[in-house]
Amino acid sequence: MKRFMLMAGGTGGHLFPAMALAQELQRRGHAVELMTDHRVDAYGGDFPAEAIHIIPSATPSLRNPLKFVTGGLTILRGIAVAWGKLGKSRPDCVVGFGGYPTFPPFIAASLLGIPGILHEQNAVMGRANRALVRFADMLALSFSKTRFADGTALEQVLTGNPVRDRVRAVAGEPYPALDDDSPIRLVVFGGSQGAKAISDIVPAALAGLAEPLQRRLLVVQQCRADDLDRVAEVYRQARINVELATFFADLPERIARSHLVIGRSGASTIAELTVLGRPAILVPLPGAIDADQKHNAQVMATAGAGWVLEQATLSPQSLGTALTQLLSEPAKLSAAAAAARSLGQPRAVEKLADLAEMLSGKNILEHAR
Repeated sequence: MKRFMLMAGGTGGHLFPAMALAQELQRRGHAVELMTDHRVDAYGGDFPAEAIHIIPSATPSLRNPLKFVTGGLTILRGIAVAWGKLGKSRPDCVVGFGGYPTFPPFIAASLLGIPGILHEQNAVMGRANRALVRFADMLALSFSKTRFADGTALEQVLTGNPVRDRVRAVAGEPYPALDDDSPIRLVVFGGSQGAKAISDIVPAALAGLAEPLQRRLLVVQQCRADDLDRVAEVYRQARINVELATFFADLPERIARSHLVIGRSGASTIAELTVLGRPAILVPLPGAIDADQKHNAQVMATAGAGWVLEQATLSPQSLGTALTQLLSEPAKLSAAAAAARSLGQPRAVEKLADLAEMLSGKNILEHAR
């Protein structure tokens, strides 16, 4: 048995692939622990780890001298805390999944001589991972073309982005048949953080559809608690069949039953859509420094698996027009679903687990399938 320390920022985009790897490593008989930040409380209650360690971390700010100093001190404290915990745990290998909370513990692991893998979920290499490359032994990528990764001398392996067991369990479900009279199943969500813009635009767009199309809709929408009441009122007035919640534990199953998904284009969303083989209208999060979601979405659009709509120019009217066209062409949606599935990497977690075992000295041939 080997011991692995996983390190991830406390949001779904970082925690979900870490969770998938933890599940796989435990299946192989290994021990797993997690280092993250306080946000794990919202997403990691079921994280499969022997222990979860909260490590002090901060996002560096060069624009504000005071924040730069205080942030630097917090990072140093985080390195010291992680050093102590790693010294007690003595993992054989660490795997970092990005986000600034990964920074202190990954550096501590490097200083202790523990081998480490960095995993990049997006089509643009994150700033934390870029800063940590010099401390890593290997870089695992989710996309064959990853911006900023080419400039590193680190060994790179294309693994894909691991998805949770719950996603893999329904990955084989065929795209549901859709004809001119059957119900149309839509799943709408704004990523792990929610999205006010999607709650503003999507219900209004659906309320503006022609009545014959509208009455066929079966909508599942995940939105922020602050948005629930007003979103529910829009759907109630339009008499659209909808199920609303701030969180759906069975979201993978609901996506598998859907004909079309509308949402952000975070790395975990893209990974799950492609493994499940479902088409999507993607609205990248605007304002991101490296436009990672835009690059992620473009991969799907280029393959014919989805459509990218920029939030800055999106309105209920423009979205309604796009939906009317798509929902009236079942063959087009089916072709997009097949294109999405062609991009999927359902064995990403096995590939990443193999790398972790190899780096820890484990013979990966023992787990050949």
